[in-house]
Amino acid sequence: MSSYEEHSLRKNLFSIGKLGYAKGDRPNVDCILCGVRDKNEIVPNLTIAETELSIVSVNLFPYNPGHIIIFPKRHIIHYLELTEEEALDIHRLTQKTMRILEKQWKVQGFNIGYNLGKNSGGSIPHIHEHIVPRFPNEAGFLDVLSNTRIVIYEPYQMWEDLKKIWANEPENV
Repeated sequence: MSSYEEHSLRKNLFSIGKLGYAKGDRPNVDCILCGVRDKNEIVPNLTIAETELSIVSVNLFPYNPGHIIIFPKRHIIHYLELTEEEALDIHRLTQKTMRILEKQWKVQGFNIGYNLGKNSGGSIPHIHEHIVPRFPNEAGFLDVLSNTRIVIYEPYQMWEDLKKIWANEPENV
């Protein structure tokens, strides 16, 4: 079986809202992340923390528990538009996020990165970094038996939990 055939057989269980979101059923705003920044009431807001330059938020449709996005407040699309100050701010927030997730949830690995450009799989035209915790033995019985993944941490509960933890974590450890 080719890797394409194997991948095409994978089943995913989605929350009902994600399918609509993936098809473009989103709040009617120019930019979702600017809507988060501006605290637009029609945009779901899972902000954990913010600085003068950046925002840390739970991903509304997490791949794993603790899936965080960090983005500049300034609306930019291309990575090369980040100022050094913005890049350093995002870097510091990434390190703090990693420390919190390692300490609180015993995370032992991460996927960190940006989906840059239309062909990268990105769905939001505002640059943002993903931090996806990876756990030992992530594959559960559904992954193995039916090639299906379930994310078990509801994003709004994750948001509440991480806001409390973030507020109590020192800036530099």
